[in-house]
Amino acid sequence: MVLSNAASGSDGSIHSTFASRYVRTSLPRFKMPDDSIPKEAAWQIINDELMLDGNPRLNLASFVTTWMEPECDKLIMASINKNYVDMDEYPVTTELQNRCVNMIAHLFNAPLGEKDTAVGVGTVGSSEAIMLAGLAFKRRWQNKMKAAGKPYDKPNIVTGANVQVCWEKFARYFEVELKEVKLSEGYYVMDPTKAVEMVDENTICVAAILGSTLNGEFEDVKLLNDLLVKKNKETGWDTPIHVDAASGGFIAPFLYPDLEWDFRLPLVKSINVSGHKYGLVYAGIGWCIWRNKEDLPEELIFHINYLGADQPTFTLNFSKGSSQVIAQYYQLIRLGFEGYKNIMENCQENADVLKEGLEKSGRFNIVSKAKGVPLVAFSLKDNSAHTEFEISEYLRRFGWIVPAYTMPPDAQHVTVLRVVIREDFSRTLAERLVDDIMKVLHELDAIPARVTAKLTANEDSNEAKLVKKTAIEVQREITTAWKKFVQNRKKTSGVC
Repeated sequence: MVLSNAASGSDGSIHSTFASRYVRTSLPRFKMPDDSIPKEAAWQIINDELMLDGNPRLNLASFVTTWMEPECDKLIMASINKNYVDMDEYPVTTELQNRCVNMIAHLFNAPLGEKDTAVGVGTVGSSEAIMLAGLAFKRRWQNKMKAAGKPYDKPNIVTGANVQVCWEKFARYFEVELKEVKLSEGYYVMDPTKAVEMVDENTICVAAILGSTLNGEFEDVKLLNDLLVKKNKETGWDTPIHVDAASGGFIAPFLYPDLEWDFRLPLVKSINVSGHKYGLVYAGIGWCIWRNKEDLPEELIFHINYLGADQPTFTLNFSKGSSQVIAQYYQLIRLGFEGYKNIMENCQENADVLKEGLEKSGRFNIVSKAKGVPLVAFSLKDNSAHTEFEISEYLRRFGWIVPAYTMPPDAQHVTVLRVVIREDFSRTLAERLVDDIMKVLHELDAIPARVTAKLTANEDSNEAKLVKKTAIEVQREITTAWKKFVQNRKKTSGVC
């Protein structure tokens, strides 16, 4: 569902430019036109409007892949008309999904024997994957509480306040209390000690984030596991862990292979990862992997026999495109471990270039950590005169989309800018971005002097009370209002 606003400042019509070669009549903006128009006109009208969208490669707010090889683009276009759910008609696509599940499960060190097959599923994105994992935890907890003759109507999940908004959606949609560990200045991820203290008998799982949306930092899943093992032993509970590795799942195995965060830890029962982030596939693919069959309740699985044999399925969506699954398989076999490792190392090196350039300016504090997602989160050392929101707004004039946002509770007084380094963000672009940020700072530094000079000149001519606000002054007021709006929100929802 899209919440839309049909209000418009124009006459409510769409007017053609070059399309006037084919059609002269304007089209209604919010109603289906009565008559058909030539295909050339429809293409030109839409193409003209889309020119005003941002450049995806300069959208540094998003973790989502914006470039793939032409060969993979061809595979995507060749399969774009395949409905993945038609497993009987497209059995090869189903087989490719199963191969992807097993490859990712091995990457995450699932305890699989030579003849074992992994338990997992392809999803539209990590949001659906998290919904599925959450439902599995909820059902397992409910079954356990019913068997013990205990109430099972008040489940909860323990997370950090830095979780992505899809966790809030799951909690609200499926009636699970979300118990959030508050953040603090300088520590912008979930504190494992505080998280375990919040666990009770009704906790269906603790959700750890491998790659926080806010600053890219990996949470300490190993410490969380050890503390939770101890608490489970003391209480007799068996509270498990889910790892939201949407961003970090395709980074940690290649950059930090010795980091224990995955199925090597006994309490990690399920992991989600976004294929459309550092899995290097266009938007529309995620994965959920379970440790073993016992962690996915059988009653949540639907069985179909379209292929003449039992085919289990567990998804929220039914119809969906096959192309992203095929694209993920292409990347996995095309790049292999070596290729992914090279790309992630290059992303990290480019992040270091950007970080060093910002530090050299002496104007910023770096909020992101050395170990984590290859991004740079930074804030002004002194924002008394100008804010991070103004820098974000001014950078748009150079084509850059760099988000500014406030941290969640209890660090909402901290404002940061964040640049996500993807495969298509080169060292040259990193250096250019630093140059453009310096230009913005220089321009912002000069604003107070110009405004003061103008007011002084007008006061000398006794016209001060007639002075109209300059465009810059108006822009600053808008930026201030936007900052207040963001600060009044409950938390930052981040990017999926």
